[in-house]
Amino acid sequence: MTTSITIDDDGVRRQLADGTEESVTWEKLKEVAIRTTPEGPWKEDTFFLLVAEGGGGCAVPAGDPSADDLMTRLQTLPNFDNDAFIEAMTTIEDGLFVVWQRQG
Repeated sequence: MTTSITIDDDGVRRQLADGTEESVTWEKLKEVAIRTTPEGPWKEDTFFLLVAEGGGGCAVPAGDPSADDLMTRLQTLPNFDNDAFIEAMTTIEDGLFVVWQRQG
């Protein structure tokens, strides 16, 4: 369970209830994907997966209040795939939609 999510100029950090933290810096961000599950509407069913170079990263539930700020930031990434984003946000099935990958 998430206790807090911070989005700032350095990156994204998610503090979990057990005290662990997931994080990724914008500089090390390698890929952004959206994971959907058929769990909704009563359980969280959509997550932003922020993958770091070399492994690790951060998962942000789309229902979290910080998700709007995150989306605003992600949509400024070069070559962000809005079509894949729309498809992900409108599906009710299991899926993984890559909406951005670092080039080069």
